[in-house]
Amino acid sequence: MQAEFKDTIATIDASAWNALNGADHPFLRHEFLASIESSGSVGPGTGWQPRHAVIYEDGQLLAALPLYEKTDSWGEFVFDFAWANAYHQSGLSYYPKLVSAVPFTPVTGPRFLTLPGHDFTDLADALIAATQQRVRAGNYSSWHVLFADRQDREALERHGFLLRKDCQFHWHNRGYSGFDDFLGRLRSVKRKKLRRERRRIRESGVVFRWLSGKELSAELWRDIMPLYASSFLRRGRRPYLNETFFTTVTARMPENLLVILAEHDHEPIACAICFHDQQTLFGRYWGSSARYHSLHFETCYYQGIDYCIANGLQRFEPGTQGEHKISRGFEPAETWSAHWLAHPQFAEAVDSFLDQERGYTDDYIDAVRDHVPFRRDS
Repeated sequence: MQAEFKDTIATIDASAWNALNGADHPFLRHEFLASIESSGSVGPGTGWQPRHAVIYEDGQLLAALPLYEKTDSWGEFVFDFAWANAYHQSGLSYYPKLVSAVPFTPVTGPRFLTLPGHDFTDLADALIAATQQRVRAGNYSSWHVLFADRQDREALERHGFLLRKDCQFHWHNRGYSGFDDFLGRLRSVKRKKLRRERRRIRESGVVFRWLSGKELSAELWRDIMPLYASSFLRRGRRPYLNETFFTTVTARMPENLLVILAEHDHEPIACAICFHDQQTLFGRYWGSSARYHSLHFETCYYQGIDYCIANGLQRFEPGTQGEHKISRGFEPAETWSAHWLAHPQFAEAVDSFLDQERGYTDDYIDAVRDHVPFRRDS
């Protein structure tokens, strides 16, 4: 089997892509990835250039791999800036590199998408071999598969990839009947803290709306975009995604979109832009134009927990990092990436580093588990 490489997902039939195993994940749907490309959020000048790998047989799409040529490491959430600096100090170029990921989306999921009824191992092996050859032929330093699931990791490890372990914090729905039921499972001191934070927001006059994709008009997005952009502008960066992306993806997959909008005196003051499937809520982007005590916690965490309970979702993934999530009922969850470096000496050095880092990560996860806020009997 021979893999081909496509410079845009627009040349791949949407129904054929979405028929692959794993493509029902909201961030791997053709509609989502095509919206990122057509809006210009990835492409020339963004640091992300599509190079998607596909395998056809008799005109039928058998497998696909989201793949991007990267000229920096922004928007990946698996940090390799130190590796790039080491290359530079050695007189070598770390960029460009290849990355298999969903741009700006640190969510674990399949990366090797295959057609049901066909052998996953054979197709994944063909995609891996072809992409490794492309690294060598294209003078890329490396190939990185970010937030890979177990099946993908096992396939990549057989081909010499190095595994990197990290930690996020996820909330789990244990059959709660409501937010008070969830609070009842927490230790007293934590329960009081969360109630106090929620009470401050109510007393400040801030109210919330849950807006589905069908309720998000172009006019609403014009109100939401400055809130979303504010989080980036405060750090001196442009927003990763533009207004065209959000209006396009809203039109293409409204059933997967949720915006939690905070208002004061009927004026939008904060938002959390989320996606979801039938099991999981994915908190993605937050921003605000006002300062209220506990506004961030209410908008990004408590409203999301309320939404999951009300809609029967089993998990809430609010994004990367943030140890403040622990005291609010989020628990440590392992995340993994896989890395293949073409330079043998650097690969050996990175392998040694990752071996040590995994030990530190394991110790960190164990320590965090000792601080989750739940009562021991719950």
